[in-house]
Amino acid sequence: MFNDKAILITGGTGSFGQKFVEMLLKRYKPSRVIIFSRDELKQYEMQQRFNQSCMRYFLGDVRDRERIEFATREVDYVVHAAALKQVPAAEYNPMECIRTNIHGAENVTQACVANQVRKVVALSTDKAANPVNLYGATKLASDKLFVAANNIVGKRPTRFSVVRYGNVLGSRGSVVPLFRRLIDEGAESLPVTDPSMTRFWITLQQGVEFVFKSFERMQGGEIFVPKIPSVRIADVATAMAPTLPLKMIGIRPGEKMHETMCPCDDSHVTLEFPDHFVIKPAIRFYSSSMDYTTNALGETGAAVKQGFGYNSGNNPWLLTHEEILALNREAGF
Repeated sequence: MFNDKAILITGGTGSFGQKFVEMLLKRYKPSRVIIFSRDELKQYEMQQRFNQSCMRYFLGDVRDRERIEFATREVDYVVHAAALKQVPAAEYNPMECIRTNIHGAENVTQACVANQVRKVVALSTDKAANPVNLYGATKLASDKLFVAANNIVGKRPTRFSVVRYGNVLGSRGSVVPLFRRLIDEGAESLPVTDPSMTRFWITLQQGVEFVFKSFERMQGGEIFVPKIPSVRIADVATAMAPTLPLKMIGIRPGEKMHETMCPCDDSHVTLEFPDHFVIKPAIRFYSSSMDYTTNALGETGAAVKQGFGYNSGNNPWLLTHEEILALNREAGF
């Protein structure tokens, strides 16, 4: 679907953007791939890796509506990956997080509507479900903005959807590279917040695959949630360094013991498909009445039971030490 099309990735120099471009160029022949981000050094470094004739590097910040509107002209598809993501940093710098994650999201939706971008997928996080920290709250607001944007397009072809998944193995801020660095440096113990803490676990490649598929499945307004395993953070440390003791350091500001991707309070609008869930929009779009039980690929889903919740703590798919190490090797750790 991306052949001969123009694709723009906000925050495109990040971990997701780099993997997305790598896989996009291997599978498709896009006319243009636009990396929109604010860091000139990261763009320069990315140019050394991806210098194909279709590549474009566009300096800009999603906080700047005029700049993002200029960048999305004659663009077919947009992936919105730009965000401030560090939980403690957001707690200490709330307005900076709000300006990027909420005001930036609004700017992206307005620019895409103005330029009649065909499809937009915004990346979300499990922390946006029942948020307890500012980062999660801003991503929940962002999700709402992208879903509601389908209600202001009028007769324009633009459609917006959201992809929500858990911790990305090996991304910036991930615990796996931290543990690997400490082990390589000869640490005498590994820091763990709490022995019972769990997280949803996904590789960068799996995340990109799910975004590709969501572009094909989307009708507009859905929040797509993949079925993925959970992991105990203590198990990750023990699997990587069986002989090292664990040092309990306590939960950081704004952290949860377990993460949620489909809240119980949304069970009345949640559909289950074979390999994913869809959270339908709670609002009704005036321009159309969608039947989300059948997606654009013809796949069918069914309503979950009332009170259903998809939580990393009650997820039956829990990774073993061997599975953790296998995924680490797949991700280069």
